[in-house]
Amino acid sequence: MTNAAISENIAVKSAEQTRGIRLTIVVSVLFMIAVVAGFLHKLNQPRVITDSELRMNGAVKLERPRILDNFELLSDSGDVFSTASLGGRWTLVFFGFTHCPDVCPTTLATLSSFYQTLDADTRADTDILLVSVDPKRDSPQQLHDYVRYFNADFRGVTGEFLNLKRFANQLNVPFNKVPLENGDYTIDHGSQVVLINPRGHYHAFFKAPLDPAKMKLTYRSMRATFNG
Repeated sequence: MTNAAISENIAVKSAEQTRGIRLTIVVSVLFMIAVVAGFLHKLNQPRVITDSELRMNGAVKLERPRILDNFELLSDSGDVFSTASLGGRWTLVFFGFTHCPDVCPTTLATLSSFYQTLDADTRADTDILLVSVDPKRDSPQQLHDYVRYFNADFRGVTGEFLNLKRFANQLNVPFNKVPLENGDYTIDHGSQVVLINPRGHYHAFFKAPLDPAKMKLTYRSMRATFNG
């Protein structure tokens, strides 16, 4: 074999080795990407927990979601808000009022923190709703400005006192007007946050004190196990 032939043979083998190395590197990189993608996908999947674990983390799911009677309230945009308004989305409902000195602002701030921990797809069909139990002082416009101070995506609802009372009773949320010595009044109300499922049914509630991380865990789990 001539020197030229030997050199050509060596060059061919070297090229084949180089291609083999490159192919091995490409396959290894693709495998690593697939492993990382699979890990991230699994990491983003909601963790399904038992009802007892839900309770340990501050969420109580009803054994059977409760169908709500028809009601008619007023949204902070001035539109009618009724039972049908709850369909097709998950809604977290908190009863309070804009003159509330502590519980309401604290709860709304916590709900905003919770809301911001959710991924974009989950936020897209999640509503946070403040139902004012003080219709005398909370006009739709005042309620609108108040809830959006905490989060631009939050909404408010008010209405006639008796309609509010009927709606609250269906969700087991008590509230009562309490006169003050100076002639003014305040309102005592339940501090739980009620969860309405996309069928518009009372699904669960979150107990106070609220914790954004625990709420995210329990909320995602209940979404994952919901048969819509």
